[in-house]
Amino acid sequence: MKLFHGSCNANMNLVDLVVILGMIRMFCILLVLFKSWRYLIKYMSLTLTWCQILDIAGLQNEDGSFSGDIWGEVDTRFSYISILSLALLHRLDKVDVGKAVKYILSCKNVDGGFGCTPGAESHAGQIFCCVAALAITGSLHHVDKDLLGWWLCERQVKSGGLNGRPEKLPDVCYSWWVLSSLIMIDRVHWIDKGKLVKFILDCQDKENGGISDRPDDAVDVFHTYFGVAGLSLLEYPGIKPIDPAYALPVDVVNRVMLVR
Repeated sequence: MKLFHGSCNANMNLVDLVVILGMIRMFCILLVLFKSWRYLIKYMSLTLTWCQILDIAGLQNEDGSFSGDIWGEVDTRFSYISILSLALLHRLDKVDVGKAVKYILSCKNVDGGFGCTPGAESHAGQIFCCVAALAITGSLHHVDKDLLGWWLCERQVKSGGLNGRPEKLPDVCYSWWVLSSLIMIDRVHWIDKGKLVKFILDCQDKENGGISDRPDDAVDVFHTYFGVAGLSLLEYPGIKPIDPAYALPVDVVNRVMLVR
């Protein structure tokens, strides 16, 4: 079974960034289970060949943005996925990081937030992608932390939950998108963390397990992950710390980054 559809032919790039990121994160999950990155790295080489690495690099456009696939859609999500994937593989040198950073900064808005493309509306999900990519590349000094911090902290509503844009309902998933961004820019103390913890816990299905988007809604894996991740960022007892940029356990990121 082919897990990737990469090609070393620069004129016909068939790679899908989402698939590649999924594969890389799968190996990171295996690292959690087997606790040996050096043991796993030889198995990664069976699928993540130089062709796949070059395929990711081949998706960078002249303006520094990244396309998600052969159809050429551009989005700051793809910038984050590319930078994250190559950082985990220790191959950021295969792209023009300066151009990538410049493109991300071109997506910054007057309210301090970031959109999917230049001029697009600020959204908490896109802000995470941009801020995390800037954090991974050591470029957070370009962010107006106070301005962005105010936009992010205003996402907290009366229930304690966070929304993704003004006038929207709160959603547990933004416990990750908003909170991780606030932590990366050192402004997490601008929200009421106790009320957010209560909101997340109120979204639990206490009989069958899992977490939903809002209290009394149906639970799902997506919101369960981001609910637990949010609680981790809030230092809830019994949950391992998670890295706000990589969205992986801190001890896993440390082990991956130590391997050369």
